[in-house]
Amino acid sequence: MALTIGDHVSWNTSQGRTHGVVKEKRTKDFQFDKQKFTASEDEPMWIVLSDKSGAGAAHKESALTKKND
Repeated sequence: MALTIGDHVSWNTSQGRTHGVVKEKRTKDFQFDKQKFTASEDEPMWIVLSDKSGAGAAHKESALTKKND
């Protein structure tokens, strides 16, 4: 699965399935929302914004499911 910025995706949370939009791809280690993340070209992390809350989160590509609009 190849994600691109603007894709609609979903992911699991403790509250259930959440939907949102891909906003950014990270390929180097970074800090987001006071948490440290490891990312690389081979295993990028994606910043997504929740449709419901507008909150941002960082996820591995394997945790995201691309929605067919």
